[in-house]
Amino acid sequence: MIIRVFQVTTHPGKEREFSNFFHNTAIPLMQRTEGLHDVTFGTARSESPADFCMVMVWESLAALKAFAGEDYANPHILPEEAILVRARSVKHYDLVDA
Repeated sequence: MIIRVFQVTTHPGKEREFSNFFHNTAIPLMQRTEGLHDVTFGTARSESPADFCMVMVWESLAALKAFAGEDYANPHILPEEAILVRARSVKHYDLVDA
């Protein structure tokens, strides 16, 4: 399994608008995505009001690529997010069975 950590920082003043998008669009989309074993959502805190994240566990690289494409190593966003997002990042890890 593959862990995907996706982080977003919004443009100043766009925190509330992105939060609405995050809760009403991004979370429901991810919750119904095939091949996603688990997903945890992180929303802004008072000390970092512009930062949001998702920590996803994908069943396989094939499942991740089916969602994000062959270019899965780059952080993609939906077109409606582009005006809200100042920066984004993504990192991948192999899940450790403990």
